[in-house]
Amino acid sequence: MPVTKSRVSQGICRGLSALALVVTGAGVAYGQDAAQDQEQSAIDVLNADIIVTATKKKDVENVQDVPVAITAFNAQSLQALQVRDIQTLTYSAPNVSLDQVGTSRGTANFSIRGLGVNSSIPSIDPTVGVFVDGVYIGVNNGLVFDVFDLGSVEVARGPQGILYGRNTTGGAVLINTGDPTPDLRANFRVFYEGPIDSGRGSGNFAAQAVVSGPLIKDVLNFKVGGYVNNDEGYFKNLFNGKDFGKAQTQILRGALEFLPSEAIRMVAKVEYFNSEGDGPAGQNHGLYKRDTFDFAIDNGGFYKNRTWFATHKTEIDVGDGKITNIFGFRDYDASTGGDIDSKPVFIFHSNSLFKQRQYSDEIRYNNRFGALDFTAGGFWFTQDLRYDELRFFPTFISPLTQIGGGRQDHDVLGLFASGDFDVTDQLTLTAGIRWSKETKDVAVTYIRPRSNCSVVAGTCPTSGVNPLIPNENNGFKDKRTWENWSPKLGFQYRFNGDAQVYGNWTRGFRSGGYNFRITNARAFEAVAATRGLSFDEEQVDSFELGTKFQTPDRKLTLNLAAFRTEVGNMQREVNEGSAAGVAQSIFNTADARITGIEGEGRFAVGKNFLLTANFGYIDAEYTKVLFDISSDGVVNDADKALDLPRTPKWTYGFGVLGDFPVGEGNAIVARANFQHRDRFAYTDNNFGWITSSDNLDASISYKTGGLTFTVYGRNLLDQVQHGGDTQLGTAAQIPVFGGPLSTGVDRPFADNPKAGTFSPLVRGRVLGVELNADF
Repeated sequence: MPVTKSRVSQGICRGLSALALVVTGAGVAYGQDAAQDQEQSAIDVLNADIIVTATKKKDVENVQDVPVAITAFNAQSLQALQVRDIQTLTYSAPNVSLDQVGTSRGTANFSIRGLGVNSSIPSIDPTVGVFVDGVYIGVNNGLVFDVFDLGSVEVARGPQGILYGRNTTGGAVLINTGDPTPDLRANFRVFYEGPIDSGRGSGNFAAQAVVSGPLIKDVLNFKVGGYVNNDEGYFKNLFNGKDFGKAQTQILRGALEFLPSEAIRMVAKVEYFNSEGDGPAGQNHGLYKRDTFDFAIDNGGFYKNRTWFATHKTEIDVGDGKITNIFGFRDYDASTGGDIDSKPVFIFHSNSLFKQRQYSDEIRYNNRFGALDFTAGGFWFTQDLRYDELRFFPTFISPLTQIGGGRQDHDVLGLFASGDFDVTDQLTLTAGIRWSKETKDVAVTYIRPRSNCSVVAGTCPTSGVNPLIPNENNGFKDKRTWENWSPKLGFQYRFNGDAQVYGNWTRGFRSGGYNFRITNARAFEAVAATRGLSFDEEQVDSFELGTKFQTPDRKLTLNLAAFRTEVGNMQREVNEGSAAGVAQSIFNTADARITGIEGEGRFAVGKNFLLTANFGYIDAEYTKVLFDISSDGVVNDADKALDLPRTPKWTYGFGVLGDFPVGEGNAIVARANFQHRDRFAYTDNNFGWITSSDNLDASISYKTGGLTFTVYGRNLLDQVQHGGDTQLGTAAQIPVFGGPLSTGVDRPFADNPKAGTFSPLVRGRVLGVELNADF
């Protein structure tokens, strides 16, 4: 049935087209023509441009035109996916994992194309950079929490060092919140979800409201929004039978858009975020099998997070060019407590306090000079980190307390330039380079038994001898600067308006730095005597060859990319069980090679069905070993034979969407999406690993006017997944509570029921209902 010419039908077209792109992982930008075409079906709206901003050009670009592997989501597709946090998008793109580490709630554990971290240590820099409204977030902490009113999310795969700087060796995740609008709009959204399985916890309720419109027509626009969430806890703690995983979250956001002239646009945004709740649902595999949600902990722990975040963006048209300036500020304050032994008795508990404050500013200039499309700019970033860690162990008299952490002042300067030169109408050559200078000034206190003090407050010693441990130092102070150049060369050949092939080589760097979590002072100082107090930066050289194809009617889209990544001085957190629980050391462990291929496609079957598919394959190996990765005391072929962490060999998925008009101006839209991810090593010594997963999501929506009612399910196959899998030491594995330490016979990926671990659980099957209203 054709859609009638009305404002209602326009809204339905927008919603249907967004849902059509949900399962492809692509976002649609609705142009005036697409929004006003009153005869379009959901499939027809695929003719609208799919745009990205990751290339930082003067104007946004069609994702099929850019020579970059990008998966993008717009506001409508994110809404239809019931995205509650960025982790929801883990199963939406090949070779991409946007997990959280689990130890510290909200801490990103992102990995793209086999480059990722497995750490909650706040001084370790990411491999996948996260940018919110153009502002780089300097730490992994506080990134995987509730989100709302998103404008778009773009996931750029592969190193992005030229335009985005250090710590984007795996890729970049660009999160853009909604801008103010020139016309009055309002959105109200409420959902309730929870487990339906007996023995699980309770439900999760959230509501949000957003209002946007003009204050002074054509001059000043505003947007205000609020979000509240009350999660009663998904899990059941078998220690006391209580619901576990509770969280309460509040977000307030405001934005102003100022248009003083046709050539100038300014957008200012500010957000206040507050969240608190239970600690991690740690499962110990010495007690419970990996394929269950069973766990029992005597210490429920806690987390508290507060963030102020502000950005200011100015765009000035200068002739045919544009000057863009983005200023950012973030003040982050978090405290956590957790049952690290993950047992129903007191063996090893830990608390932490972390404060971060950052400022940044980026200015860039874009213009086209004949055949040259040119971009150049500068970047300044500074952040201050303060971290306390307290570890508690039982004794016959009172708990033994270990205290330590670190303070760090971190400054970065960068200059970059990139150009695309059109040799012919079909062939374009690309070249770019970035200069970076980075300085870290630290004071580290070893985590050891000591009198009560606070690194955050500046009362913990960083020099001298620890009076409680003879002949052992308290810590150290150090300062180091790194400086380097990151180049890029590439080409793009367009066969016609619907097909292209591209290739590039680029070099990126992951920051060197210091470990705030040193638990074995003497072993660290023995290594530092030859390697230095800091770990060195990681260098990545990436080679990529890709092709993009789309039929003229846009019913078939196919994108393929092959890549090879050479990693030098790989920077890893080495997790090992110790008498004190777990030792986490950061070293440059090896050189490695990661090769792979990935593809995404979609095909419209008539006007009512859309089929989608994606796949990713990774083959990773060590080429040179620099450190005893296997934890057997020697560096040999056994180290070289280990699997690289965070490198699942296969990821693949497929989906189907159907949209069906019901009467005049109404529609039913149904979707289902399946995604598989192979098992992979979590720790470098391969004692820790994450099981394979088969994730199935589905939803069905009824749309009428501005109202949408949706019933949805996530992880419908109820797959058990973990945020990490860290082996614990002998103190957490006494025989009566689990048995001996893991040994080499556990490799590879053997499920040893005797191995004591800290393995935070991820939620299983969730069913929910949602009401969304647009006015």
